[in-house]
Amino acid sequence: MRVARVVQDSVVDGPGLRLTVFAQGCPHRCEGCHNPQTHDPGGGHETDAGAVFDMARANPLLSGVTLTGGEPFLQAGAFAGLARAVKTLGLTVWVYSGWTFEQLLERDDARPLLEACDVLADGPFIQSQKSYETLYRGSANQRLIDLPASLREGRAVLWE
Repeated sequence: MRVARVVQDSVVDGPGLRLTVFAQGCPHRCEGCHNPQTHDPGGGHETDAGAVFDMARANPLLSGVTLTGGEPFLQAGAFAGLARAVKTLGLTVWVYSGWTFEQLLERDDARPLLEACDVLADGPFIQSQKSYETLYRGSANQRLIDLPASLREGRAVLWE
């Protein structure tokens, strides 16, 4: 997988202490993006899921792993494998995407990653809706979606 970086102790990318993996490459290129260095698909560096898994396993204080970017769904297969491995540790997995849940359901390659994660923060960052009051999100249009419930019901169910 191609990543921009891995942050081993984040408290802003989901609840608790999290290991956050920043995917490299993003087609959305949202105005005002917090991580513009992740846009170029040729940037960052190659790593394998095993190395990231080992980082997660080595930290007994982690609550979970967050997959963000860039756009993790551009590398859905690799990130799905990582997410499934992380779940064996009893950790939660959150994933961020500039696509909405509904758009991701239309992508054949997205389903395995959706199924491997607990929460999806969806939708593009919209500069005019930027907010510091939206928990774990950058703009008010973005939703936190309970993925197991949403996939069961076939519609977006908000995480609470």
